[in-house]
Amino acid sequence: MGLEAPRLDDRSYNDLVEEALRRIPLYCPEWTDHNASDPGITLIELFAWLTDIVLYRLNRVPDKHYIKFMELIGMRLHEPEPARVPVTFWLSAPQPVPITIPAGTGVATTRTETEPAITFTTDADADIHVPNLLYVMSSQMSTEQHRVFNDFNIKRMEAGFEAATMFETDPPAPGDALYVGFEQDLSHHLLGLEIEVATAEGAGIDPRNPPYVWEVLSSTEEQDWTAAEVDYDGTLGFNVSGLVRLHLPIMERATRNQHAAYWLRCRLMSPEEGGGPSYQVSPKLQEITASSWGITVSASNVTSVRNEILGRSDGSPGQRFYLEHTPVVPRQPGEHLMVRFEDGNTEHWTEVSDFASSGPDDRHYTIDSMSGEVRLAPALPQPDGSIHRFGAVVPKQALLVMRAYRYGGGRAGNVARGALNVLKSSLPYVDRVENRQAAQGGLDAESLEDLKLRVPGHLRSLGRAVTAADFEYLAREAAPNQVGRVHCLQPSGPGEVKLLVIPDVPYYQGYIAPESLRLPADVREQLTVFLDERRLLSTRLEVSEPQYHWVQTEVRLHPAMKSVPETVRRAVEGRLWDFLNPLTGGDDGNGWPFGRSLSASDIIAVLHAVPGVDFVRSVKLYPITQDDGEFTRGGETQEITVSPNGVIVSFEHNIIVE
Repeated sequence: MGLEAPRLDDRSYNDLVEEALRRIPLYCPEWTDHNASDPGITLIELFAWLTDIVLYRLNRVPDKHYIKFMELIGMRLHEPEPARVPVTFWLSAPQPVPITIPAGTGVATTRTETEPAITFTTDADADIHVPNLLYVMSSQMSTEQHRVFNDFNIKRMEAGFEAATMFETDPPAPGDALYVGFEQDLSHHLLGLEIEVATAEGAGIDPRNPPYVWEVLSSTEEQDWTAAEVDYDGTLGFNVSGLVRLHLPIMERATRNQHAAYWLRCRLMSPEEGGGPSYQVSPKLQEITASSWGITVSASNVTSVRNEILGRSDGSPGQRFYLEHTPVVPRQPGEHLMVRFEDGNTEHWTEVSDFASSGPDDRHYTIDSMSGEVRLAPALPQPDGSIHRFGAVVPKQALLVMRAYRYGGGRAGNVARGALNVLKSSLPYVDRVENRQAAQGGLDAESLEDLKLRVPGHLRSLGRAVTAADFEYLAREAAPNQVGRVHCLQPSGPGEVKLLVIPDVPYYQGYIAPESLRLPADVREQLTVFLDERRLLSTRLEVSEPQYHWVQTEVRLHPAMKSVPETVRRAVEGRLWDFLNPLTGGDDGNGWPFGRSLSASDIIAVLHAVPGVDFVRSVKLYPITQDDGEFTRGGETQEITVSPNGVIVSFEHNIIVE
């Protein structure tokens, strides 16, 4: 069983007072007035209060020893992680010249009487380009893998001499497309297209559900087209002239029909893809012009500080300075300490985690992200009388300047969609800001109790990945704020290790979108690089996400007497969302076990513990398969078989209360 360290003295203030009162008859029998108004009782309470303070400090001694031990073995609290979200900057009107949104531009939530404003800053400069339209083409599929293009004469169209058929097939067929090529990279732009149609010939469609999708080419491969979000479509499916505004994803320059450009296309969809009734006659395009209405920029829940002066050096080793703002989030390139000498020259110093590997001439320093302490290298005396320096010493009177750092972060930054609507600094021609999706990834700083839980794993692994437990522990250490759950599969061959990683999801309750469960490429690379440095040379490592087995349930149950059926239904549904969850599910609440199958009896056993459930009449399970974002329900079954590298994920729960 686990070792539980006892408190050195667990007596409280009341215990001390009562103990002193019980001893009065023994040591002072003539003292008979024990009322609270007696001066002696007042003295007892005073000394009990003083003793309680001493006991409190005494009981803190083991914790202090524990903390010093963790510092000795190199353990530190994880910094808070800032939430991140794309923020769209809207122009008041399209501009004839490029507009720059500088890095560090602040946006915030609306401040209220009870809630302070939550501030985000942009991560990088963003240029809103003026689009230059180079090519307009129509296209149709001649074979499954080959397209036929027809170039439009843009100048003749602009002059009004001719109109072009947008979709070549008669009648238009799924796969027909209108291609638009731009000179500039318009990634993440809010693009406006003024489309003038010659006649309202786009007959046969539902203007509220037009049968087309706007897509951008996100790589040089034909199949890598990414759908663009439609902000506004005033053409009623190309039946009238009007404006179309699109939020463009990442674009790649590629060649189509021997024309190199950044491509946007409008492709006709089939009914299976969600398109409505198709065109009977193709619309005719008279003129098309493009303009930029804004741009979407990545922003983080941090506040940036630049060129903060820490102080002047006194020429001694081991000096300590403190940043003005805390907690400090993980540093980015360009965020470092600069030393400015009296002659005006400067030096760039490098942050390290510790000075164990630093030499006497290394310009190294450390930062405690929680306290903001900037510490320079110490020097220790040696047995032979010499002094060993663990880094360079800043000369006397040199000025220490923190070029840049960011502070903030935490779960408070996980704001809802549309919450960021205040522009903190005035920008020319920028009318408003908006986050079109909820912010994600914000995590509070690690607590001391959580740090203590990491000590056994740290001592077992000692920074080396040998056993399965070592790989799992070090994976969580490599990306503590991005990894939600990790599992090391038993090797299928000698020297093979497969690590299954479920990314951290901001909201565990309810339906989890498939894209939230995909392991980001940068996190995968971060884990691979970190573990490669610590694995055995003979070990082959593969980092991947597990196979997700989606399941739909149908439960029929009878509520207990005097219970509210709707309340019981919601309680049962909530319990199923929690139980069939890759991060918080299973019997222990630590996530559905890898490789464990799901049977109807598991559901019945769990639901019998829900208050208000009298008995469960039947449970039906349906496996859900996913292909290119489309979900398909399989046949009814009593057991969902899970592969060794798989976990259960809830898709939908249909609760019928009889």
